[in-house]
Amino acid sequence: MKYCKKLVGERIYLSPRSSEDAEVYTKWMNDFDVTDKINSSCNVISLESEKAWLEKNSGIGNYQFAIVKQENDELIGNCSLHDLDLINGRATVGIFIGDKENRGKGYGSETVELLLSYGFNHLNLNNIMLTVYSFNELAIFCYKKVGFKEIG
Repeated sequence: MKYCKKLVGERIYLSPRSSEDAEVYTKWMNDFDVTDKINSSCNVISLESEKAWLEKNSGIGNYQFAIVKQENDELIGNCSLHDLDLINGRATVGIFIGDKENRGKGYGSETVELLLSYGFNHLNLNNIMLTVYSFNELAIFCYKKVGFKEIG
């Protein structure tokens, strides 16, 4: 079993990430169309380093998920709750959809809604924030759609 349905939506589910997906993540993390929007275009990611990163960042206390389509168990992206401060009930959300053909179809907003529900209802958070570049119009639309407010 490659994926586990940890958080289930209508069209996608979130699963703990698998090191078996290192090739796909390596492709995405070297694609300027993905990395320009998540501030990591300066990095050059090898398959070996991606495998090591996936293995190092798994396990208890890690809230990083694979985004998987329900219809065919296709990996389409990655998301996380990070910078957790459980004492003060805060976290930051991060997400990317890897391949262009899966963007702009509502998978991102469904993913963020699952993360918000998990953060507020299961981790007892009271504040979840994010940062986004002003040129990332698809992401801004997604975040506003699920209820985020612009500050700063």
